[in-house]
Amino acid sequence: MEGRLMARLESAVARLEALSLRGGSVAGSGGDDASATDPSIVAFEDFMGTYFGRVSSAGEKIGGQVLEVTKILEQALNVQKELLIKIKQSQKPDLAGLAEFLKPLNEVIMKANSMTEGRRSDFFNHLKAAADSSTALAWIAYTGKDCGMSMPIAHVEESWQMAEFYNNKILVEYKSKDPNHVEWAKALKELYLPGLRDYVKSHYPLGPAWSATAKAKAAAPRVPAPPPPPPASLFTSESSSPSSSKPKEGMAAVFQEISSGKPVTSGLRKVTDNMKTKNRADRTGVVGASEKESRTSSPSFSKAGPPKLELQMGRKWVVENQIGRKNLVIDDCDAKQSVYIFGCKDSVLQVQGKVNNITIDKCTKMGVVFTDVVAACEIVNCSGVEVQCQGSAPTISVDNTGGCQLYLSKGSLGASITTAKSSEINVLVPGAEPDGDLVEHALPQQFIHTFKDGQFETTPVSHSGG
Repeated sequence: MEGRLMARLESAVARLEALSLRGGSVAGSGGDDASATDPSIVAFEDFMGTYFGRVSSAGEKIGGQVLEVTKILEQALNVQKELLIKIKQSQKPDLAGLAEFLKPLNEVIMKANSMTEGRRSDFFNHLKAAADSSTALAWIAYTGKDCGMSMPIAHVEESWQMAEFYNNKILVEYKSKDPNHVEWAKALKELYLPGLRDYVKSHYPLGPAWSATAKAKAAAPRVPAPPPPPPASLFTSESSSPSSSKPKEGMAAVFQEISSGKPVTSGLRKVTDNMKTKNRADRTGVVGASEKESRTSSPSFSKAGPPKLELQMGRKWVVENQIGRKNLVIDDCDAKQSVYIFGCKDSVLQVQGKVNNITIDKCTKMGVVFTDVVAACEIVNCSGVEVQCQGSAPTISVDNTGGCQLYLSKGSLGASITTAKSSEINVLVPGAEPDGDLVEHALPQQFIHTFKDGQFETTPVSHSGG
């Protein structure tokens, strides 16, 4: 508490000193002074003094790369402050102008990201947490609902979610080793949540407020466009005739001939009896084997999109339209991420690590092997799929699926299996002996509903063999 109070006092003193130095000798920079003393800019300085002071203090105690990335983060915050001041004095630019306007901030963020590349550092989690969280400062690029990014408050929260995984690793690793690292990680989180989030919520919930009265910057002189090609020579027979006199092609030619008034059937040949299909000796009603093979062997056009196996927004693995791939692997995953598998056929995917949930949608003859899921594994609109759980899964749901083989490990025998509108579901579980074969159990797909005591009772159909 005392540290925060001192930081705020130092920030206030610095502002007062700046105002006293400007005094009356800066008549030509009234716009800059007004922007610098705007309530939103003052609040940003208070935000930095209150929250970043703790991060900086802990970073100085740790030193090394942690201090270096902390200074880069401070540089990014200062750049954002300068951009906010400029926004007060500038009209809203176009997309190209906005990219140029945000270039200084982008360069600092890329500088932080570059520290996570190359040889893995002992402080990789610190570097990654700082670099990923710095993307929260890009909320300033929000220009409206059609700009392709979340609203400012949501963007700050989503950016921190990407960094929180590495921040939590710091807390776990240094919990009983070094309190300075724990303080740095806690202060980094509070810098964004609630720090930056509350600041944006209070002053820019709908994005930056560009000046409506500022003069637009003069556009850079453009290189004159090359002159149009000279008109074709009047003596060229190809281009001298009007377009309407050119012979038309395709359906236009057909319509032109129909509307010309000439006899349309004048050029047609008369069909004699021996030319009719029913009287032709070379045509029978039996389709030849060679003709059938040629029809079936011709490649069909696939309406599916391009194959994908990628991590989107740092939170969702997308596996789409994979056909005939038996060696698909996702190994760099964590418990905050989800896996969505769509439109795959005759393929096998391995998920090596714990993820939040797995969804298999509209897949045929697909095999999925995973270790652990935090929430659930969902199988929807599939046909002939096989799913193997090597670790634990609280819930497995099968919906509108025909043909599903579930392989459970000992750690997943407590899973709750929910089925709906599905058939041919078999569950294989370990046998009583450690080296024994798997025991297969068929889940019922037919039920009997009987009305008793004022309500229906439902029981699965049981089959007994003689």
